[in-house]
Formats: sequence, C-alpha cells, structure tokens
Amino acid sequence: MSGLTFDQAFARCPLVAILRGLTPMEAPAIGEALVDAGFTLVEVPLNSPSPLDSIAALARGLEGRAVVGAGTVLSTQDVSRLADAGGTLCISPNTNPAVISEAASRGMAALPGYFTPTEAFAALDAGATALKLFPADGASPAMLKAHRAVLPKDTRVLAVGGIDAGNMACWCDAGADGFGLGSNLYRPGKTAQDVARDAAAMVATMKDLI
Repeated sequence: MSGLTFDQAFARCPLVAILRGLTPMEAPAIGEALVDAGFTLVEVPLNSPSPLDSIAALARGLEGRAVVGAGTVLSTQDVSRLADAGGTLCISPNTNPAVISEAASRGMAALPGYFTPTEAFAALDAGATALKLFPADGASPAMLKAHRAVLPKDTRVLAVGGIDAGNMACWCDAGADGFGLGSNLYRPGKTAQDVARDAAAMVATMKDLI
C-alpha cells in the first residue's frame, strides 16, 4: 500500500495520468517522468499490454510519491487482480455499483465513469471516492455545470476525454475539480523525455487554475 492517500495526492495535483498502451518495460521511466513533473495519480488501463505487471512496477517504484492503479476496471475480479498487484486506485469507464463497492471495501479509491445524474448518484451511493465525467468530449461544460447544481457540494468530479491544456479552464469554470489525461499526455512509443515535457506543461496549467 502506498503511503500517499488519494486525498493527499489529489490535493497536490488533481490530474490522473492515463497510460493506455504502456508496457512493463516502459513503466519505470514513464512513472519517474510523471512524478518529477508533479503528477501524483497514475492509471494503467487494463486493456494495456501486461497491465498488472506495469501497475506492480509503478506501485513499487513510486511508493509514497504517487497513487497507482488501473483503468477500465469492469468487474469485481478486476478489482481483486488490481489489489493483488498493489494498486490502490480503481477507475472505470462506467457506473457498476458492484465494482465500486468492492473497491471501497478493499480501501481503494473508486473513480467510476458517469454521464447522467442517475449514474452519478448511484455511484456515490455505492461508495465512489470521486466521479469521472466520461467521455467529456461527448458532453460539455454546460452539462457539468447543470450536474453541479444537484450533486453534493463536496463531490469531486474529473472530466476525462479530449482534455488538454487548452480546454482545462472552461471545464474548471463549469465545476471540474480535476482531469484525466490520456493521449495528449502519453501514447505508446512516446519517450519519457517527451512525456516529462508535456506533463510539466499540464501541471503548470492546472496550478494556474486552482
């Protein structure tokens, strides 16, 4: 278990690095580049090559400096495998109360995907730590602002999908507390040096907004 909690990590930097396609060989260098740039939340989607090996390597290498976990967590079996790999962050594209409850019962931070108020409240009832508006590029800041009018005030919402340094401000203005950053931050084959450069720019943008 990481010595850094989700709440602590989120307070330091409310950005999740989504490393879809990461390989275990790349994981250590990419992880160090992200942490050096200021990231404290790292996600390896389970549809990446040997994702649990990458998660285990990152969890060991970044212990105490970042909260590491999986994305595309679709079943309670996925949650169990994630726990065995040492991950403490459970992120899904959908709202599955069983997955959320299982993650919460294991002390993980559960960030389910939602798109409607019905899904948002179901996720919160199941024990979600924060909500992931997904896909944000299929929604709008105006939609999030409407959600904010009915969600509990302390609900943390991250916009995920199509987010880059250029559109963070409008989402923050609508009530986004943070973001998940995918292909604009990392894609397979991108060097650690390039990831470090882009990660630093995104962290700087976020710091200007919070």
